[in-house]
Amino acid sequence: MATAFGLHVADEAATDFLAWYNPAAVGIRARLGGLPFPPVFTFWPWLLGLSAVTAILFALTPLAFAHKAWTVPVAVVFSIINIGNGLLHIAASIRLRQRVPGLFSAPLLIACASWLLIAAFHAR
Repeated sequence: MATAFGLHVADEAATDFLAWYNPAAVGIRARLGGLPFPPVFTFWPWLLGLSAVTAILFALTPLAFAHKAWTVPVAVVFSIINIGNGLLHIAASIRLRQRVPGLFSAPLLIACASWLLIAAFHAR
């Protein structure tokens, strides 16, 4: 899952994800009456933040394989978020009839997150 997540981050960075995402986030904020959600990012903080998450995932991997109980809820939440993320990339591409940044790695992200979710439920 850590590798798939890292590849997804690289896919988004290489295809200028923020140029697509930030205007959409601003539009959503306007429709929500100025609520500061979803967040808007600049490139380096966004990339460094997601790179840190990727490094943390790699660091947690041995603990997950060691069946540390606290990793199960973390894996479930992370899996659900990433299944949704991958599905949003695919749905946006279908809806907009164009390839949105991150689309190429979205199926791998969904597959790995689904596997992690199944593995987490079997670990209980």
